[in-house]
Amino acid sequence: MDFSIRAANLEDCKDIARMIMELAEYEKVSEHVKVTQKDLEQDGFSKNPFFHGIVAEVPEAQRTKDGHVKIGYALYFLSYSSWKGRCVYMEDLYVMPEFRGKGIGKALMSKVAQLGMAAGCTQLNFTVLDWNKASLDFYAAQGCSDVTASLGYHVMRCEGAERGEAWPNTIEDRQ
Repeated sequence: MDFSIRAANLEDCKDIARMIMELAEYEKVSEHVKVTQKDLEQDGFSKNPFFHGIVAEVPEAQRTKDGHVKIGYALYFLSYSSWKGRCVYMEDLYVMPEFRGKGIGKALMSKVAQLGMAAGCTQLNFTVLDWNKASLDFYAAQGCSDVTASLGYHVMRCEGAERGEAWPNTIEDRQ
């Protein structure tokens, strides 16, 4: 399969928004998606972006039945570990179902890792749903390990009821 991986740009936000929704539908959580194309444009392509992205594309001759040539993406951002130092966090890794098993996911993940290493990062972090055996097997095949069991960490979250609500107030209200 012929495909290319490149840095995402502003014009890719429409397709990234589409694939975010496809991923959320696959994960059975589409009602939780609040991010819009406009949010992606602002948050990823401003002077101080909150995330970075890469996209996978196929030639026009291999486009989907719906006419898409952008068939996968990864979103990531730099973070910091008080134990290990610089890290890269991969928020999403997605390849459209009909293009899976062709090395595209591995190429996207490898590119995120390379970009992290170029920034001096020592580890790549991400989360996987516990029921998603295909993804768990994929990541294990890439040499990744599940630190939930070995380190005992759980992913925690604080958020407001509405997007943009001041969530620290939610914490203070519970004191």
